[in-house]
Amino acid sequence: MTTDWIAEARRTARGRRLDELSCLPSRQDACPAPPLSEAEIREAEAELGIAFPGQYREHLLGQSADGTVNRLCRSAAGWGWHGDSSTNYDLLATAFPHPDSYRADEDELDAREPLEENFPDHDAYQAAWQQWDAEYEVFQERKTSGAVFIQDNGCDFSTLLVVTGPHRGSLWFDGRATCDRILPLNLGGRPVSFTDWLGRSSMDLVAW
Repeated sequence: MTTDWIAEARRTARGRRLDELSCLPSRQDACPAPPLSEAEIREAEAELGIAFPGQYREHLLGQSADGTVNRLCRSAAGWGWHGDSSTNYDLLATAFPHPDSYRADEDELDAREPLEENFPDHDAYQAAWQQWDAEYEVFQERKTSGAVFIQDNGCDFSTLLVVTGPHRGSLWFDGRATCDRILPLNLGGRPVSFTDWLGRSSMDLVAW
């Protein structure tokens, strides 16, 4: 069966939350908020279908994840991260894929980009290209499965906290805006922990 990638892209995009939580925090919202309770964290985990990594959980219990870290909070729509419109909530429970696992598939997809000279007319080319572009959109969205966009680094760069899969607890830098790569954060040659990362610049922890 041929996949309708335009329909699939629309379905996948619905996993991104577009409500009051996705808006950037106001000055009032930026004020310190109290830590979350154990009961609140368990409620959030149950609703989101994930278990928070240990150091992030300790951070939520000990202090509010405010400031440069998107704050986990509850709205009328449920639990989510304030100021984040990029996390796909429908894909949070799917394991985060290491970039090495999809490089060959991405090369194959790039090689299949439709060329107008291979089609009998412009309409046929447009239809084929729109399907290919939608497939590429879904492919890109799935690259951040199982991860939360925990920090906005500006200029379309973000820091990811992996919450599902074998890389759970690790932090990654989404540099696709310029280099089309998602890169692991490292400190002294080892994966950086959430605690070590707090207060540091993600840019300084990337091996470009």
